[in-house]
Amino acid sequence: MQKNTEPNKQLFSGFSVPDTAQINRALAIVAQIPEDPHYYRPKGVEVAAVLLNLNIDLDTILAAILSDPRLAQVTPKPDIKAQFGDTVTTLVDDVNWLNKLTVYSLEMTDQPNQTETLRRMLLSMTRDVRAVLIKLAYRVQRLKVLPRESYELRRFIAQETLDIYAPIANRMGIHQLKWELEDMAFRYLDPQAYLYIAKSLTDNRVQRENCINNFIALLQEKLAEESIVADIYGRPKHIYSIWKKMRRKQLDIDELYDLLAVRVIVDNLTACYATLGMVHSLWQTVPKEFDDYIANPKENGYQSLHTVIIDADGNRIEVQIRTQQMHDFAELGVAAHWSYKEGGKHDTAIEKNIASLRKLLDETGRKEDSDEVLAENFRSELFNDRVYVLTPAGKLIDLVKGSTPLDFAYAIHTEVGHRCRGAKINGRIVPLTYPLKSGEQVTILTAKDGGPNHNWIDLNLGYLKTSAAISKVKSWFKNQQQAQNMAAGKAILDKETQRMGVKMVDLAELAKHYHQPDADHLLEAIGRSDISSRQLAAFFKIPELDTPPVPVKREKPLAKSVITVDGVHNVLTSMAQCCSPMQGNDIIGYISHKKGITIHRKDCENILQLSPEKQNQLISVSWGDKKASYAVPIVIHAFNTQNLLNDVSQILAQAKIHIASAALDTHPDFSAQLNLTIQVENTDQLSQVLNKISQLPNILDVKRKT
Repeated sequence: MQKNTEPNKQLFSGFSVPDTAQINRALAIVAQIPEDPHYYRPKGVEVAAVLLNLNIDLDTILAAILSDPRLAQVTPKPDIKAQFGDTVTTLVDDVNWLNKLTVYSLEMTDQPNQTETLRRMLLSMTRDVRAVLIKLAYRVQRLKVLPRESYELRRFIAQETLDIYAPIANRMGIHQLKWELEDMAFRYLDPQAYLYIAKSLTDNRVQRENCINNFIALLQEKLAEESIVADIYGRPKHIYSIWKKMRRKQLDIDELYDLLAVRVIVDNLTACYATLGMVHSLWQTVPKEFDDYIANPKENGYQSLHTVIIDADGNRIEVQIRTQQMHDFAELGVAAHWSYKEGGKHDTAIEKNIASLRKLLDETGRKEDSDEVLAENFRSELFNDRVYVLTPAGKLIDLVKGSTPLDFAYAIHTEVGHRCRGAKINGRIVPLTYPLKSGEQVTILTAKDGGPNHNWIDLNLGYLKTSAAISKVKSWFKNQQQAQNMAAGKAILDKETQRMGVKMVDLAELAKHYHQPDADHLLEAIGRSDISSRQLAAFFKIPELDTPPVPVKREKPLAKSVITVDGVHNVLTSMAQCCSPMQGNDIIGYISHKKGITIHRKDCENILQLSPEKQNQLISVSWGDKKASYAVPIVIHAFNTQNLLNDVSQILAQAKIHIASAALDTHPDFSAQLNLTIQVENTDQLSQVLNKISQLPNILDVKRKT
């Protein structure tokens, strides 16, 4: 039996006839939810009622109603997309995801970077910023029913609200929700302090109202005499903000001067200073509390005149004076809603979305044309160049979009990156080139020792995206080369000194002679052959041989096979067609029953997905010394087909690379996809030729096909 929806219909009676019809359809759907007297979590209709106070648009109201968690119990499942369209469906999906998110932990309270990363993750993973607004309304309702929860859960929800959701509300400029979230959360976290401040405000409420009203009446009268038009009103102070100021200034509530606050909005800049002069002439001022943020704006652009006066009864009143334009910036811009309150960095995308959202909230009517235009601005552009992933311990890592598990490993620690040999995403093994997605949990598989692979810094192979990780790999190879050169230089120097019978060498003197800063650089230069054996012989006065030594005839070494299996050459092997391994790739062998040993790349999907039983058929293999060529498929995307095949063929011919097959697919928009199979010797040769092809005109993308 369906519930009576008339009370809810009355709640949404302020909409147009067509909008009301859609709301009634949404109410009819949630009316199918079975009654449960023990369910006391927020309901969609209650959340929509919170949003009504913000004058929000129809799609947001519908999504709030239809994101009711209890709808999962309704069968058959309602087809929201068919009845309400794509926008409402997207909003409902995003809100449901936000309501199920369980990333936050109490440890984040003392980790500002983690809480900021989580806020960014929430904003980046919602496709429509209005979903975040609905989530904030859900949190308001959640706080209202918290008394029925356990003490531990009350504190957890309240702390999460202060750490994550109140700052997001502040950042979006929705002060009504921000203050409500902060005050209710504070009430659960410190009920004694909350009640103390609330009682003090109640006891003095009438006195404060009379004081503010008297101030406004006198100032309004004097400004009118000077023909200055002004909008003057008292600014309410909220309990949590009062408590924060009491703690920051180490004062009791009776000692705070700015519990009384007034804002004056005037038409122009001249009127700002004229009003300030009027205020200072009528009341005694507190000189140390005057700030001219118009002449000296804050770094974030915030502008206003701030002063504190003392009235005839000794009350201190904070007065803010600004133009409407300054006030709009403070309300809509980053000044009031991000940097000014939180100390964060300016971000154009955030400012744009804040402005779009606030414009919709401030609309007094619901005109279809304005709503449609504004709705287009709600496609979330927040942090669309970032991904946010989790460690197994639940720590959030902020990376550039397109980052791989290898980038993640280097973000954790340089050594973890160097020793990384594999990765799991949400428990599933993936290639190291896998592009990470926000919300995924990443586990890195490491070796006990070893270092990075040269392929990792080849941008065409896609192992690394972040410049920091690439720099760490390059630095490792540079250090390794330095160590090898120093060892080689030491061996050469020892050989020369032994040949001439020198027992002690003054390395400092030798370094000075060859203009090297120290002994390490000297040995490295010798190892690089920057300082030759002949030069060393000259230093030690070793006589040069007039005739070259008689060459010793050596037997020609046996040619080794392309693949070595457990150190054994000439074993029957074949290259797997699924991943097309080539010299330079990390490889592994798979013992098959018909083809001998099949050679795969270690990151081949077929190898990564082997069952535990078949993993026993894997065997260690390595590349031998014998040169060979390998068939490698590549794919080229271009936006013009003219001369494409000819230009690519010329580059391959110059590199002496054979084309085994070619297929060109053209499209109506004149773009094309060229699929080639080419014969190359190793990954270095492949990388070089891909680089050359990518520099051709009209080329959009070229890569190895996987």
